[in-house]
Amino acid sequence: MSGVESFNTRVTPWLLSLVRIVSAFLFMQHGGQKLLAFPAPPNNPTEIMSLIGLAGVLELFGGALLLVGLFSRPIAFLLSGMMAVAYFMVHAPQGFWPMLNGGELAAMYSFVFLYLAFAGPGPLSLDRLFGGR
Repeated sequence: MSGVESFNTRVTPWLLSLVRIVSAFLFMQHGGQKLLAFPAPPNNPTEIMSLIGLAGVLELFGGALLLVGLFSRPIAFLLSGMMAVAYFMVHAPQGFWPMLNGGELAAMYSFVFLYLAFAGPGPLSLDRLFGGR
């Protein structure tokens, strides 16, 4: 094994954890905005018993679970599906191109979370700590 291959083999799992942590942290901000008006207030008040309220709960609490790497695979799969539904319900009716319909983040989160659902949380996670794998 060459030095580059060896380096890549050692670093790749840790980068997987970093992608999970950063994605979850950024994702949580959307839920925080909807539910806590933090880091910025939402454009409209969020009714907790609505689809937007449910999205806020999943974004904040699902994002927190993903951030620490607890129940990572099922949570990532759930969040991937939620973002796919959000894309097709909210953005796709406004046009095909994500850049024009405002759906870039929804599409990106959907695919990042789908990847995490299959790749797992990486070594820096509570799943790894408690599961031993």
